[in-house]
Amino acid sequence: MSMAEDLRSRFTASLKEAMLAKDAARTSTLRMILAKLKDVDIAARPSGIDKVPDDQVTAMLRGMAKSRRESVELYRQGNRPELAEKEEAEIAVIEGFLPQQMDESAMQAAVQAAIAETGASGIKEMGKVMAALRAKHAASLDMAKAGPLVKAALGG
Repeated sequence: MSMAEDLRSRFTASLKEAMLAKDAARTSTLRMILAKLKDVDIAARPSGIDKVPDDQVTAMLRGMAKSRRESVELYRQGNRPELAEKEEAEIAVIEGFLPQQMDESAMQAAVQAAIAETGASGIKEMGKVMAALRAKHAASLDMAKAGPLVKAALGG
């Protein structure tokens, strides 16, 4: 069983569980994830891909969580705690399917290893280091947080 099938089957199994438990919030979030995944799969078809691989599914989930975090900020500023809580509940469901994120020290170590591996010596080579990090740690490393670390390490 490939990793992609594994995530897909986890979505479906979780949806069945949520429906049986009559957990409306979780059910609707899982339906949203599956609908979004279907859109992503359909968008990939012209390039001959039937079902996008796991790393793309993970990227899709990260994007969904990120847009919800932005909404939470806006709802909190707009004094709409009930809407913020709904988004936070969705984030919790989405993040339950994401690989564990690296902590600060693991990120620092990964950045140092990528710099050593690419032989990068200055800020001009940041792209090379980021590409190496993405290739090795795409699932467990938040690239948005890695950028500033790479920049600092390269003396930017």
